[in-house]
Amino acid sequence: MRLAEILRPDAVKVQAAAPSKRRLFQDLAEMAESCWGLDSQRVTEALLEREALGPTGVGHGVALPHARLEGLDRVRGLFLRLERPLDFDAVDRQPVDLVFCLLAPAAAGVEHLRALALVSRTMRETAICQKLRANSDPAALHMILTEGPANLAA
Repeated sequence: MRLAEILRPDAVKVQAAAPSKRRLFQDLAEMAESCWGLDSQRVTEALLEREALGPTGVGHGVALPHARLEGLDRVRGLFLRLERPLDFDAVDRQPVDLVFCLLAPAAAGVEHLRALALVSRTMRETAICQKLRANSDPAALHMILTEGPANLAA
């Protein structure tokens, strides 16, 4: 599995800010609706339900919100870079500015976990995060995320 299989260029966006985690999830859901025709309200609810189990802010300014949805044919990714970081209840209590969201089919067990591991491994790369923070062009962000050695799942 490669990030290019999960993340399309039109699923990458730079946004000035999000006033709350709920609003951020709504923004991601609107992206999912625009990219794949998913119901934005269903996506928002699924992300909020998953977040209620425990925060998906993994530290160092990175959040990996994810959810499973009925009717989705395969794992899909969305990436959002916030110009103004958001308090996200992350494990290190640092605000988040890099958000990689995964949406998976309800029945996707191993595929969902492999995608989450791949994204997590990629977003732990300090050099990748520095490049993402230094760019505001969505095409450049997509290229940074989808090329490189950390891009292959084990």
